[in-house]
Amino acid sequence: MTSLVDRPNSALLVIDVQNAVVEDAYRRDDVVGAVVGLVGRARDRGVPVVWVRHEAGHLPVGSRDAAFVDELEELRARAPEEPLVVKHYGDAFEDTDLEGVLAGAGVGRLIVTGAETDACIRSTIHGGFTRGYDVTLVSDAHTAGDKTAWGAPPVDQVIAHTNLYWQFQSAPGRTAEVVAAADLDL
Repeated sequence: MTSLVDRPNSALLVIDVQNAVVEDAYRRDDVVGAVVGLVGRARDRGVPVVWVRHEAGHLPVGSRDAAFVDELEELRARAPEEPLVVKHYGDAFEDTDLEGVLAGAGVGRLIVTGAETDACIRSTIHGGFTRGYDVTLVSDAHTAGDKTAWGAPPVDQVIAHTNLYWQFQSAPGRTAEVVAAADLDL
């Protein structure tokens, strides 16, 4: 139902599941496990997997901190043909080649996983939606670190709130949905 013309395919986005980003993240192992399972399912069904990596001063290029977590780095290494999008801003579309990658694969539906819920995930789901994509947020495959020291709600509430409001997002010709990994139709 995407408003993008001739874009019938879906793509799985794996956003910022990097060592320093998810090291102390809420339910880290469960979320990484869900993402690993989704990557396998996507590959089995021929759904493109797009890897998104944040690079910044605190995530220097080539460092262990900037690398995807071991569980995912091993999967990514086995499929070098899968695109890697490097970003410097929260929205994975901002000043990257993500749109070109998706257009080349005929993608009109994004399946979003990764970190951080309250930053890069939110920015990317909104960025994709406003660009005409249908956006599926995988409810149990995104996470964040604790930011309560700066006045943010606890992470479980941030995730619950994001899952809640995204299922009610609407716009002409596009759909937004929230689906658990086990229930996701790729």
